[in-house]
Amino acid sequence: MPIIAKPVSTPPPPPPPPGGGVIEIPDYGRAVVTYYDPTGTAWPLTTPALGWKTLADGVEGLGAAPYELVSDPHARGGARLRHVQAQPRTITWPLRVYGKTHVEFVQRWRQLATAFTRTLRLGADGRYTPGVLEVARPDGTARRIEVFYELGFEGQGRATTGRIVDSAVLSLWCEDPYWEDVQPVSVHRETGTQVDFLVPFPSVSSSQVLGATTVTNPGDVDVWPVWTITGPATEITFTREDTGDAFTLDMLATVHGPLLAGQTVTISTDPPRALSDTGENLIGGLSWPAAVLWSIPPGETPVTFQLNGAETGSAVDLTFHPRYETA
Repeated sequence: MPIIAKPVSTPPPPPPPPGGGVIEIPDYGRAVVTYYDPTGTAWPLTTPALGWKTLADGVEGLGAAPYELVSDPHARGGARLRHVQAQPRTITWPLRVYGKTHVEFVQRWRQLATAFTRTLRLGADGRYTPGVLEVARPDGTARRIEVFYELGFEGQGRATTGRIVDSAVLSLWCEDPYWEDVQPVSVHRETGTQVDFLVPFPSVSSSQVLGATTVTNPGDVDVWPVWTITGPATEITFTREDTGDAFTLDMLATVHGPLLAGQTVTISTDPPRALSDTGENLIGGLSWPAAVLWSIPPGETPVTFQLNGAETGSAVDLTFHPRYETA
């Protein structure tokens, strides 16, 4: 017998979106990535018109730093975390290189290979010089990390590659696993014009150098600042008030002698260095063994600068690049 079926009705099409039926796709922006080789030459990695591009599928190692955890067994079961140590990170970066002709492709392939492997060549100072991978965001901020080429520039070795196109999956090894802001944070304190206390009436001179201040580290981890002191000064003391850690540079105990007007001393906390503007090594003038070249943790840290022998023009400049877990 015949089967009576309910008529099928087709629903009307949805109304067109606003704007005359044109669907607008929002522009979310994208990162711009640049590699700087040890010579300082910039190699944009996200500009396909140059003859190479980054393959989005396969980029790894831009997240939080890897850590090694050391623990001790707990008597009641489980364990207690005793120590945390950040480990070097490895960044995986896939690149596709191409050209209109075989010669053009090979030229680009060789240039890129040299730019990355140059990090494995000893410099004139007997050290290996890293390259720098920089990731810039649409808001104008950028973070960077030092890298050494490890492996990956071998090509795919397939029948369809090696003529005018090939891909390399680079492994870039990072001594320091943290990303660094390209923009430094600076704190400047300077002594104002000195005045006579009683002339023309009781007055107090500016003492910004000889006082306390708060340093803000907007990053995720500790930073090790660089200090630049401008004379006149005979003794410089820096104290981190929350821990009591401090160090003093006694200029009278160095081959340089007192720091005169306009002369500078630069103190690096990691690695420890103290150099005059003429290159004299002043590290022996630090207050060893009590000296602690302290770091600045994330957040706000109270510090005190003290310059003995300070006069008009004496100044202290603290500079550091915030460090972050991720790119």
